[in-house]
Amino acid sequence: MAINYNGDICVVLDSQHRTPGNLRAFVQATLRSIRSGRSSDVRFSSTEKIDVIPMMTRKMDFSYKDGDDYVFSDPDTYETVTIAPEIVGDGENYLVENAQVTVTFVEEKAVSIEMPSSVILKVADAPEGIRGDSANNVQKAVVMETGITIQAPLFIKTGEKIKVDTRTGKYMERA
Repeated sequence: MAINYNGDICVVLDSQHRTPGNLRAFVQATLRSIRSGRSSDVRFSSTEKIDVIPMMTRKMDFSYKDGDDYVFSDPDTYETVTIAPEIVGDGENYLVENAQVTVTFVEEKAVSIEMPSSVILKVADAPEGIRGDSANNVQKAVVMETGITIQAPLFIKTGEKIKVDTRTGKYMERA
């Protein structure tokens, strides 16, 4: 959720309700400012009032990388949005052209990107597997088209497409 905190709009990244021993309960929250991009830990007492700001999510397609920034387009209106690399985060390892993601907006500004649970990527470089050492589930390091290196089975070759879990970065299956 997004809240108005000290005159700045912040996105709540994490929150925990705590009730220590003989003290009053409070909520410990990690907030990220939309303006500055800084994260901070804030403690709210049970009597404090906060203003919740509405958030909007839209499905968008990744178009291209412009310098350090990433450009996404709305598939319905073809409207483009440029998003900073700090917001994309680790998702850059799984972004290929026309990949669909969910972008969250607060007051028409993109604040977060949610990747699909799995993506299909092309293997850019896969060394030959070493025969004879196949007693267990032996894996080798393969480089994907986005530059990320993952562990895949020995039978995966350069040029094949495989399914990768975006949450763990692990090989799932051939595509």
